[in-house]
Amino acid sequence: MTAISAWFSRERKTPIAEWWWTVDRELMFALIALMGFGVLLSFAASPPVAERIGLGPWHFTQRHVLFCIPALLAMFAASLVNARWARVVALVTLVVMIVLLALTLRFGVEVKGARRWISFAGQSLQPSEFVKPAYAVISAWFISEQMKRKDMPGHIFAALTTGLIVALLLLQPDVGQTALMLATYGALLFLSGISWWVIGGLGAAALGMGGLAYLAFPHVARRINAFINPETGDNYQAERALESLLEGGWFGKGPGEGIAKRYLPDAHADFVFAAGASEFGILFSLMLVGLICFIVIRALNLALSQHSLFNRLAASALAVQFGVQSAINLTVNLNLIPPKGMTLPFVSYGGTSMIAIGLGMGLLLALTRRKPEETFATGLPIRSALDNGGAK
Repeated sequence: MTAISAWFSRERKTPIAEWWWTVDRELMFALIALMGFGVLLSFAASPPVAERIGLGPWHFTQRHVLFCIPALLAMFAASLVNARWARVVALVTLVVMIVLLALTLRFGVEVKGARRWISFAGQSLQPSEFVKPAYAVISAWFISEQMKRKDMPGHIFAALTTGLIVALLLLQPDVGQTALMLATYGALLFLSGISWWVIGGLGAAALGMGGLAYLAFPHVARRINAFINPETGDNYQAERALESLLEGGWFGKGPGEGIAKRYLPDAHADFVFAAGASEFGILFSLMLVGLICFIVIRALNLALSQHSLFNRLAASALAVQFGVQSAINLTVNLNLIPPKGMTLPFVSYGGTSMIAIGLGMGLLLALTRRKPEETFATGLPIRSALDNGGAK
């Protein structure tokens, strides 16, 4: 016990001790608690899905728990790096995953009419999951450099990177991930203080792309039509999810007692929130939503307190990305928007998603570690720059 406590001692100044005393432990433990919620909901939602496809009842639950280990390791390892190495990790990840994203179009596994997965030695990987956090960090770097040096075409680099990724995602097609990438890009533009006219123009372009997606992709049109006209009968999962949510009442039917979840095809993945509500109730679901809100708000507050412009933009982008992804999943479960195929971070089943989110949250923890010696000029018209007179 003495040896272990020595690792965290301030006097020893070991790398672990430095990490422990500078990382935001409230945010870190909230993320770990969210993983715990995911494991608990996996016990409730996964057995019926596994039995329906001829697997053992705990197949998905066991794999979910196993996926938590590399996700935790990725989060811990990423949280150890400084800002410079965060950029290096993000850049390498982005380049590799964009290449894999392109290869997926030719060699990927087709599932439900889309090629989003690529297989290696019997293991499947969804490159777009890793592209998301890496893109947020690298685009923040590009934009922050232009804000400090006007001769640096950072906005152009960020726009080109966004265009390349969006094009590859639409070719799969993956409209949900495309929307999330554009939301991240929009948040970065807003935080960088770009003209409202530009933001309005880009918003109009995004709406136009949504209309084109409706016309170009039959599955998108089918989901939107089913959402607008439920009587068409093509809204099965959303209707079962809503039944599952209402079935549990305030306190739930109890572990293993939910009925509606048994007829929910993706109860362990995209609709795990609805499946869990049937067994643990609305109050439990509100606790989960509250935890997600705490994570997003805490992350944004930490981001806005950073003196470094890059740290502030990158951490904000990662927090917004986490929050928007959570919001999309929850609103789909509540049947407020058409299904998007978006996981609930750290809660839904999916190894690639969990590890990628672990990497993203680790980078966020790294970028928001307390660094009192950091006094870089910000150039950003937000709280710290005004209070400190430009971080002298």
